[in-house]
Amino acid sequence: MKLQYILPILFISLFTIACSTDDNDTPIIDEIEGLVKIQEIKNNDHTIELYNKTGKFNTGYNHVTIRVKDNTNDSYFENANISWMPMMQMPSMQHSCPKSAIVKASNKKTLYEGFVIYQMTNSDGSGWSLTFEYTIDNTEYTATNTISVTQSEKQNVAAFMGSDGKKYIVALIKPKEPIIGINDLMVGLYKMESMMSFPIVQDYKILLDPRMPGMGNHSSPNNTDLSYNATDSMYHGDLSLTMTGYWVLNLKLKNSENTVLKGEDVTDQNTQSSLYLELEF
Repeated sequence: MKLQYILPILFISLFTIACSTDDNDTPIIDEIEGLVKIQEIKNNDHTIELYNKTGKFNTGYNHVTIRVKDNTNDSYFENANISWMPMMQMPSMQHSCPKSAIVKASNKKTLYEGFVIYQMTNSDGSGWSLTFEYTIDNTEYTATNTISVTQSEKQNVAAFMGSDGKKYIVALIKPKEPIIGINDLMVGLYKMESMMSFPIVQDYKILLDPRMPGMGNHSSPNNTDLSYNATDSMYHGDLSLTMTGYWVLNLKLKNSENTVLKGEDVTDQNTQSSLYLELEF
């Protein structure tokens, strides 16, 4: 065969192989990689899937990733507008808890995210339900079901009455993985306006005194008190952890007039504040 016939055939073959390789090598993006499914909440049309890093809800702060599946074809919606309402059923009453708005996850097509702070649970994890109201293509839907909330081993959330007669909730958010050294301490502070409303408390101050009860109740250097950050609506401070083990984060809450609402100084006679959070690493 002459060269002028061989070269065109060769180029066509190479082009076909290249196109085939490109098509087969297109990566499939798993948007829930690294997450564990907590639960599904269904109605006749859709399945709402709930995910986080552990696959369960605990008392305290819970970051939740959400996606909505079309039950007819197993595809996931990219244009849902979602809100939620957690509810705790007590023997004679019911109440909600602090929660964020649900927003579209950054750089994700089908994922949405938010957080919820469960301040209590029953010993068997029962008592809570979760209701979603959402809109897809201008049509409104609702889905609800009971959920299980496990009691955390350490006190990562505290609900209390302030000296002003108002109820508050403070929750530990960071550090998630404490280190020996200076940690970014972040907590959320909320006021219970009603059984269903828990707005963020702004511009208060939270004094910090970390102690190790098992090691003579010693403290640590270079801690800073927590102040409100308007960017994320959380309270931030520096938490110095000098060794691994069990720590009590003694807190004292002051309002914008510098009045102490809850908590006391740690002294030789008073080894722990009445307002505190715990961590162990």
